[in-house]
Amino acid sequence: MLTLHTAELLVAGPGTTPLPGGAVLVEGDRIAGVGPYEELAAAHPHARVRRWPGVLTPGLLVRDADELLERTYYPDDPYEVAELGADPIGGQALAALTMTESRWGNSARRGTQKLLARGVVAVTGRFTIPSVRTAVVRSGLAVLPPAARSQGSRGAEREASLDPFAGRDAAEQAFHGALEPDAPARFAVFAAADPGELLTLGATSCVATVIGGRLLHRRR
Repeated sequence: MLTLHTAELLVAGPGTTPLPGGAVLVEGDRIAGVGPYEELAAAHPHARVRRWPGVLTPGLLVRDADELLERTYYPDDPYEVAELGADPIGGQALAALTMTESRWGNSARRGTQKLLARGVVAVTGRFTIPSVRTAVVRSGLAVLPPAARSQGSRGAEREASLDPFAGRDAAEQAFHGALEPDAPARFAVFAAADPGELLTLGATSCVATVIGGRLLHRRR
């Protein structure tokens, strides 16, 4: 089935010219076409259409996800919030928790949901806890080799963060791949006017995340 995703602005990748009213045509798990909505809609009149506000971009990359998912615990809301609070737990506070294989897996599932809600489609890291590795694979996120823990683009030592834009000078630096025919259908939509405003508003402005042609996150 063909699906046509269109937004107020399309940014197909780093260094590309933004296209107002652009669209991405998806067939299965691949991109079948990229261009002006009117042209793609006319060529494929039976395609299902999804209209989004804001800017449609390649999905985002988060680095050091093994630290985010294997050395950070995400409390189960609402069941654990009264006891543990809502914020992610790491360091000495994490050491005080009794962490089982099952608990790590459940935490990782909540963590991957937070990543999808930020337009993330790919992560770097090496996962050693089986239940965490399973949660990441099932989430649809692409897993890339660990990145060197060097300094971030702003000169400070890079720290693991759920925010794909942490340490970035431009939103495009967090893009994973580009939107082009026959590429994997991995992209996100944000409630922002352009990449500059997206960097200011942050990844939590994500409206939708698509991986493998499937809508895996949609803001309610």
